[in-house]
Amino acid sequence: MTGTGRGREVYFEFLAIGPQVRVSAICSVTGVEVHVVAPVGVPRHDLERLALRKLEKRLADDRPAPLPGRGGAGTLV
Repeated sequence: MTGTGRGREVYFEFLAIGPQVRVSAICSVTGVEVHVVAPVGVPRHDLERLALRKLEKRLADDRPAPLPGRGGAGTLV
């Protein structure tokens, strides 16, 4: 878990899948979640940094995420 400097905390989840690891970064305020996949040998710090940058980019994006399976824009409530 780490802070982003904007009153948010980010939770990281690591899941080993064979020779790869999937890293999830979740914003504690918005619940927005992003994932990155990399080889198991990549240092944890680098994986967290990559996932955090992807999350920050996603949070900076003004457009709402499309609803799953519909392809259109919208907001889940």
